[in-house]
Amino acid sequence: MELLRTRPPKERADAARNRAAVLEAAARLFAEHGVEAVSLDQVAKAAGVGKGTLFRRFGDKSGLATALLDTRERELQEAILSGPPPLGPGAPDTDRRVAFVEAYLDYLLDHLALVRMSETSSPGARYRIGAYRFWHHHLTLLLPTTADPQHAAHALLAPLAAEHVTALLPELGPERLRAGLVQLARGAG
Repeated sequence: MELLRTRPPKERADAARNRAAVLEAAARLFAEHGVEAVSLDQVAKAAGVGKGTLFRRFGDKSGLATALLDTRERELQEAILSGPPPLGPGAPDTDRRVAFVEAYLDYLLDHLALVRMSETSSPGARYRIGAYRFWHHHLTLLLPTTADPQHAAHALLAPLAAEHVTALLPELGPERLRAGLVQLARGAG
């Protein structure tokens, strides 16, 4: 799991200030108006940077969404690697799977529009981001007795896709969705 940790690259002080200004402006605007209603031009203006700076750094709105999620994903990764059980080490595999599913669902529900944008920006985007590879590897390690742990990990992550959760949430509600995902995590091993 240590190999899956990624550290942000070193950056110049002015680039770091611009990055922080853009992320703060985007977070504020997205919270106030919703992700879909905010343009990158609005983010650049609110951050006091040129559009070129924003586009060079983040590429598009999905790149900006991914950057906004990075800190929150790192917090969850740290809890998995070194936090208290059952999410962190020291609990039985089943308990850790359930704790992960619940913690990931909490994270997802708190940032659903951003996660959805980051996952659906291009075909297969969800599977190329480092965080997905981390979640997948974590679950693979928690499924040692399964015939195909890698496939089982993908199967556990599939119902946690933001687009899937967005579609089911109005019908099932968060508690029913959580209960079904917990049952799936318990039975996976």
